[in-house]
Amino acid sequence: MKKYIIRRLLLLIPILIGISFFAFIFIRLIPGDPTRIMLGERATAEEITRIRKELGLDKPIILQYLIFLSNATKGDLGRSIITREKVISEIMQRFPATIEVTLFAMLIASSLGIFLGVLASIKPGSLIDTLVMFLALIGVSMPIFWLGLMLIWFGSLVLGWFPPSGRLDISIDLKMLTNFYLIDSLLTFNFRAFIDALYHLILPGFALSAVPMATIARMTRSSMLEVLNQEYILAEYAKGLPKKKIIMKSALRNALIPIITIIGLEFGFLLGGAIMTETIFSWPGMGRLVYDAIMSRDYPLIQGCILLSSLLFVFINLIVDILYAFIDPRIRYE
Repeated sequence: MKKYIIRRLLLLIPILIGISFFAFIFIRLIPGDPTRIMLGERATAEEITRIRKELGLDKPIILQYLIFLSNATKGDLGRSIITREKVISEIMQRFPATIEVTLFAMLIASSLGIFLGVLASIKPGSLIDTLVMFLALIGVSMPIFWLGLMLIWFGSLVLGWFPPSGRLDISIDLKMLTNFYLIDSLLTFNFRAFIDALYHLILPGFALSAVPMATIARMTRSSMLEVLNQEYILAEYAKGLPKKKIIMKSALRNALIPIITIIGLEFGFLLGGAIMTETIFSWPGMGRLVYDAIMSRDYPLIQGCILLSSLLFVFINLIVDILYAFIDPRIRYE
């Protein structure tokens, strides 16, 4: 196992170099000049030339990339072109918001997705199975921006139960320790802030969970149907073991590997920042940060976000692979 983990970690190096290179090149193909966005349309050619030189944008692209790569290996992702703040600082300020909403969304998606998938697999072809698969199809097909707007309309405007945007009501004062609002509110015993932050999570969390929940439900059903037809499951039924025990202990555990793979992939995607959801709900996370950076052609900030998202995605896949051995003792890594 140790050799496998070390080998996978070493493989991170060429993967991240490749990702950073292509991200660096493709970002610069986006139409628009960041210096002109900074200075405005009335900027003179001399001012643009001066700023480009200060930012190092006048150098050849390959040289710019080598400088970026050299600094990145030292933990320096550069400074934002627009705010002049360190990229790593801006990302660390926004990343907790993305982790909070992603964990909340994946908790909903995983629990409901697995439950619905198991429910549908028990009686394939039944009304419940048809209904679950119909809902899963809607969940996969539904545009997130439409779902987000409908949740705001119904949950906030019609019912008036949930706030439409943001992470915390402006009237609440919360002392920041970790930038995780739920954790900070508990650490400071500010339970009013905890409840309010939780209420702010509900609408974006449900919007973000729709597609993963549908995918997990479909995968759970498919995997469970395959396992339930195995001879050892039929043997347990023949022995007269309780149906609930057979399904939850024997069948579900052996069906978990593809389910965990899907959960890991979905979690990795969402941690990169759900641009559409965070923009609709004015959620100050990574997705909103990437959107603002693209609009302002903030090259260093975009590069930093892509690099961090890629690193997280690869690490989550590694964790999922390691979990396989704990779920199924027959799996061994040499």
